[in-house]
Amino acid sequence: MPELVRLYIRQVIVGFGLSALFVAALLWLNVANLGALILNSDIGVVAVIMLWVFNGIVFAGVQFAVVIMRMGDDGPSGGKRQPRITGERARVKVAEERKPEGLQRRG
Repeated sequence: MPELVRLYIRQVIVGFGLSALFVAALLWLNVANLGALILNSDIGVVAVIMLWVFNGIVFAGVQFAVVIMRMGDDGPSGGKRQPRITGERARVKVAEERKPEGLQRRG
């Protein structure tokens, strides 16, 4: 099996594990009276499964995206990223100065 597929499967498992912890915390802390609502409902099991699956899809996608984006991050390369302060004034080339026609002195 290719390494990328194994990485994806691992991150999906981690995402669904995090989702299980998240749903358990939602029910245990009774956020927005959700725990009491599910425990007193006759189809509470379906609600818990739906919460777990839908949150698992989101958490797995975020987990995989974070791992993929961090793959190429080996730190700065190609020189120093700090500005070099020399204390010299910058030279700016200015074209020939022209005065607007309406503001010239007549004399």
